[in-house]
This record gives sequence, structure tokens and C-alpha cells, in this order.
Amino acid sequence: EHVKKVERKLAGLEDPFDKHHKRPLSEHVADYENYLKHKGSTAMHVQKTTQRVKAVVEGCKFKAILQITPSRVQEYLAGLRSDGRSIATSNHYQRAIKMFTRWLVRDRRTPEDRLAHLSRLNADTDRRRVRRPLSPEEFQRLLEAAETGPTIQCISGPDRAILYIIAGYTGFRRGEIGSVTLRSFDFESEPPTLTVQAGYSKRRRTDVLPLRKDFAQRIRQWLAARTELEPHDPLFHLGHRRTATMMARDLEAARKKWLGEAKTDKDRKRREQSSFLKYVDDDGQFADFHALRKTFITNLSLAGVQPKAAQTLARHSDINLTMNTYTMLQVLDQAAAVESLPPVPSAVEQKAGRSSESRRDTEATDAKLAAFSIDPASLPPNVARILAAWEQLPADVKNRLTGRVEAATQLRLA
Repeated sequence: EHVKKVERKLAGLEDPFDKHHKRPLSEHVADYENYLKHKGSTAMHVQKTTQRVKAVVEGCKFKAILQITPSRVQEYLAGLRSDGRSIATSNHYQRAIKMFTRWLVRDRRTPEDRLAHLSRLNADTDRRRVRRPLSPEEFQRLLEAAETGPTIQCISGPDRAILYIIAGYTGFRRGEIGSVTLRSFDFESEPPTLTVQAGYSKRRRTDVLPLRKDFAQRIRQWLAARTELEPHDPLFHLGHRRTATMMARDLEAARKKWLGEAKTDKDRKRREQSSFLKYVDDDGQFADFHALRKTFITNLSLAGVQPKAAQTLARHSDINLTMNTYTMLQVLDQAAAVESLPPVPSAVEQKAGRSSESRRDTEATDAKLAAFSIDPASLPPNVARILAAWEQLPADVKNRLTGRVEAATQLRLA
């Protein structure tokens, strides 16, 4: 064997990967862990990734690079799912081991990625924790419950309300909020901004987010009372705090108060059957702390923000993640969009006139425009179409949409 190696070397046929293929795979994993640390990955990312790589390697009983096979990895991942793990969790393990095998190729330790053709499963078919956005009224009642509520997880009620406001109006993740200090805010700039340093941002970049002026004013007033804070002190110590527990208890208090406001037994029964302010709704969707990020992004969509702008504010690398995962438009929110379509052609006998109710709606709209010295005929076509669609909506739908707008307006003024 040694003679053959010498002959191959003299002939220029020596395998440059041979020494790496003979090393124990555990040594390569250790080298990969050091690589992740040295390239600036967060400690949590390094820990989770290497833990998953080691679990797959040990579970598949791989001892060397050439023993790695897609079929064995698939068998291991199937075992995870059989033990109750979700498809999303299975995909996390698969992603970690594939990152490792790609690194082996890039670091010239093997000529080919042995898991290159291993594909992920569709996690949407097995979502274990689907989050839902809070409506404006739910969010307002959550803040009220927090502000008047007891200390939970060592965070006072008023401080929890500010914590929820920051999450709901920036979309920052829990870890990012935990990094926010006095120096993170610039209240003097136009507009005011909040900055998360690259070391705490999930995408490893410094993110500067513009703030609503009323939001900035609310935070500034709160900070003025926090005289004990030093410039570099985190506003919230969230390391071991169970933010999901906070949300669950505050939502429970808010729902209890809302149920108590019922005027009649029938109204009470209707409210009890509703998912309003439930931590887990009737569809199994959660309103936990991370749901406030989904609320932020969904509200951007409802406000008509362009998808690219929403993606930037959400700080997503993939716009599909922004629009598909984090944006949830309810049926009522889609009603106006559907009604903006051209009207269904009417029968000949129906074209002669409109119903008295529709005519009264039109006259009322025209009167409101006239009060502001606006000629309905001078409106841009798109605005005129929106007004026409509004007139065609049923009265109950109008009332519900108007209520949502009023609730959102009150929330912004609060």
C-alpha cells in the first residue's frame, strides 16, 4: 500500500483529500465549530448549529466523511419526526448538516458535497405553532391590561406596556429588544430612529429603523422617568424572562375585562364564543410575544405599504417570508379590495335606476365631500372607484370596517 502511494505521488496522481478522509469526522466537526466562532456568528447560532450537526453525525453513526450518505440522514430525520418532532425542527437539523457538508467542500476537505441533493420538507403541512396578528382593538386592550396589571416575570405593568409597544411598532425580535439601550435611540433626528447593532441583529447587520413621532414621544416620556438607567444599560433584561407567559397573563386579564363589559346575557355568550383576546384562538393560532412582530408586518400590509418597503422594515432577506409567513389579511380586510373590482354587469331592467338606499348613500357621500369644497366629479379615478365600492358594501360590513379604523385612530392618539 505504501509503495502504491509513492508511485501515485511520483506520477502526480496523489489524492489531495486522502488525509482528510482518514481523519475522524468528530475532528472536522470541531474545526467547523471553530470556523463559525471565528467568522463572527453569535454564540447561540454556534451552539445550536454544532449541537444539531453532532446529533445527526452521532445518530447516523458517521465516523468519516465518506460514510455520509443522504439516505442515512433522511432515515435519521424521519426518526426525529416519528418521535414527535415537527417538520420545521427536522428541517433545522437538515439545514445544519448540509451547511457542514458544504463547508467541507469549500475548505478543500472533500471534492463533493455528499448531501447536495437532499431537499427540505414542506413545513407548512405540519405547523406546530402558527402565530396570529393582534387586531388594533386587541392590541389596545393588551396595553391597558399591562399598564394596570401586576408585576410579571420581574417586569412591572407599565414597563410591559412599553415592551409591547416597542415590539408592535418596530417588529424587533426578543433578542433585538433585549439589546436596546438609551444610546439606541436618536430622538433628535428627522425622523427619530432606533438602531440595533449587528451583533444582536438576526441578519448580522446594523439596522436603523425610523419611528413614528407619537411612538418616539411615548418612549421618550417613559425613559425620562427611568433615571437609574445608564447610557449602555439594556432597557429590558429579557434573558431568562418568559415573554410568552407575560402575554398570556395580560391577554387573559384583558379578555376577562372585555367579557365583563357585556350588556346582556346574549352579548356575554357571544363574546365567550369569540376568540377575541385569546392567547390561543379557536384555530390553534398563538398570540405570543413573537406574534407582535407578525402584527407589525401585517399592519404594514393593511396600511398599503409597498411589499419591498415592508420587507426592508421587517429586515427579511426574502420577500416571500414577509408576504407569506408574516402577513395575514382577514376576510373583512380584503372586502374593500374585492369591491374595488369593476361591478358585475346588471340586467337591462336594473340599469334604469338605483335603489333608494344606494342613492341615499351616494347623496350622503357627496354631501360630505361638498362640506370640504370637493367636487365628486373632480376626484381621481382611483378615489372615485374606492368611494363607489364603499357605497356597495353592506351596512354591517361598513360598520365593522369603520370600527376598526376608529380603534386604530384611538390607538395612535393614545
